[in-house]
Amino acid sequence: MVSFITPDEAAALVRDGDILVVGGNGGTGVPETVLESLEKRFLAEAHPAGLTLLHVTGIGAVTEKGLCQLAHENLVTRVFGSNFGLQLPFMKLIVEEHMEGYNFPQGVMTQMFRAMAAKQPGVVTHVGLHTYIDPRQEGGRMNARTRTPMIELVELADREWLFYRAPTPNIAFLRGTSVDEDGYVSMEHEATTREDLSIAQAVHNAGGTVVCQVKRQVKRGTLNPQLVKIPGFLIDHFVLAPDQMQTYTTAYDPSRSGETRMPISALKPDPLTEKRVIARRAALALRPGDVVNLGVGISAMIPNVVAEEGIEDIMTLTVEAGVIGGVPGYAREFGTAYNPRAIIDQPYQFDFYDGGGLTCAFLSFAEVDGDGNVNVTRFGDRYDGAGGFIDITQNARRLVFSGTLTGGGLDIAVGDGRLTIRREGKFRKFVPAVGQVSFNGRLAREKGQDVTFVSERAVFRLEGDGLVLTEIAPGVRLQEDILDQISFAPRISRDLRLMDAKLFMEGPMGLGGMLAATIGATR
Repeated sequence: MVSFITPDEAAALVRDGDILVVGGNGGTGVPETVLESLEKRFLAEAHPAGLTLLHVTGIGAVTEKGLCQLAHENLVTRVFGSNFGLQLPFMKLIVEEHMEGYNFPQGVMTQMFRAMAAKQPGVVTHVGLHTYIDPRQEGGRMNARTRTPMIELVELADREWLFYRAPTPNIAFLRGTSVDEDGYVSMEHEATTREDLSIAQAVHNAGGTVVCQVKRQVKRGTLNPQLVKIPGFLIDHFVLAPDQMQTYTTAYDPSRSGETRMPISALKPDPLTEKRVIARRAALALRPGDVVNLGVGISAMIPNVVAEEGIEDIMTLTVEAGVIGGVPGYAREFGTAYNPRAIIDQPYQFDFYDGGGLTCAFLSFAEVDGDGNVNVTRFGDRYDGAGGFIDITQNARRLVFSGTLTGGGLDIAVGDGRLTIRREGKFRKFVPAVGQVSFNGRLAREKGQDVTFVSERAVFRLEGDGLVLTEIAPGVRLQEDILDQISFAPRISRDLRLMDAKLFMEGPMGLGGMLAATIGATR
């Protein structure tokens, strides 16, 4: 018999000192109803306390929902995760030293649950070498309170590797769509399938308790076995939540789970702002046949450009959560896609990424220095963590980093084929030395990676001697608007040219024609 319990009963299963895994990815697959009850119990009883929390990547809606509900001192005292940018109240507790924090790359976190399931001691990988994850730098420890090393430098087969130690979880909160009378769980309404199977296997094999929140119960034998993601013998209890949302903004969109397809032409182009200009210029790096990853921030706006240009079928766009093909969403829909061609479990997506399968990846930057090092993980009073950034940037063949040249109050007008700076940003992003090495420019040069930095007013290439300025926007001044806003002296290309005026105009740029010309030129 399937055991159905209430959300409050699920929360009561968590004991002081437990090692809890919470499934979900951004705003998808989050067992929200159970998390609400866990917070309610803690506020009423001050228990459970002293939890160790494991989660793969940011879970929440920035200041509410998800793990934001666990942002209470003493509820969680140690956390392992890859990104905290969608759970700012939780991040604040780490920054203020109220809990220990370990930041592992997203791919490592998701692959670690497979290692736990097989009772392996952890994950050995090249991902993270020569970044702040490397124990020769910070070892992924997020604050002074975090002292115990969990990442070791090891040598195997005449190479350096990083060994990430795996904790042993004893309780998990997961989510699916349907459960049958034998406890088999399908995910037909989910936009991602994440690593929930591996988590269930890991906790079950450790003798722990697995709780799965689901939308509905169905009869035995009515589920398509190809849609079943977690066998019933791995799950101890179920919580029914008929109103669970597909994402934090969408109740259910069948085009995100593959049930139907939507006309991509129905997507409205984003407003023509400096961010739209950056996304358009970055999109010029796309090539026919590319297999592409798209990161958060401005890079997540590139699919909207692809949709406007009608070129979504010329290359394959992917996101870390396991979505392949279609047009990825952004903001609270990040991690999903309209009309995906495949949805695979996240560990397998990162196997492909870590093995160098991506031809091109688009990511954001917060700081860049003259050697091409990039910081996206720690700046100001924020410690967002890596997410999939390190896995992707250390292994993709071509990289395009995007961001505005300056930040803090920047005011720009775009139109008529040119850019006008009405008010300069208060702080510089191109700095003498980055605050934390999330991407190592020297290592990228040694590997021969093709690296471009795109801003609204300038484009740079990473070459053997560092950053080289290759393009400037129509309407800006080279010295005052670019060179004076950079804290180092980039080399200026002899072939310095203007960015294409079409980037600064309303309407499609004709990118499909440009790519068709590329196809013809390569035949």
